[in-house]
Amino acid sequence: MDKQEARRFGLALMEKAEAAYLTTIDGNGFPQVRAMLNLRNRKRWPALAGIFDGHQHDLLMYFSTNTSAAKVAHIKANPKVSVYFCDPAQFHGLMLAGIVEIITDQRLKRQIWQDGWEVYYPGGVTDPDYTLLRLLPTLAKGWTGTAPFEFEL
Repeated sequence: MDKQEARRFGLALMEKAEAAYLTTIDGNGFPQVRAMLNLRNRKRWPALAGIFDGHQHDLLMYFSTNTSAAKVAHIKANPKVSVYFCDPAQFHGLMLAGIVEIITDQRLKRQIWQDGWEVYYPGGVTDPDYTLLRLLPTLAKGWTGTAPFEFEL
């Protein structure tokens, strides 16, 4: 599988995976993994598909989270993260690694905001506990079910 095929494979997996598993490093140097909303899942979040238009090549990823969550403290101390997408039934997987950034741009936060997120952020889009994270990965690794792949972004 060449790099372009691997990128298409990874993108397709990102767009259908139910969850994204984000890994940060805690203050003791241990990895901490948690399931996150996969905002690139076109079926679950169709209104966000346009956000990712033009980002098929760089595999950009956004995450919404609580400002008060431990992962935000981890990221402030060490912004190196990985995120994993998978289809267990097919033995397909994609791991992206890179530096994540905390987004403070209110316009972008409003653009990504989805109805129903009040359950996580009762104050709505301006809730101080609503944080947006952006990952522009630098490395992709995966498994197609029959073969591994790896490429730099």
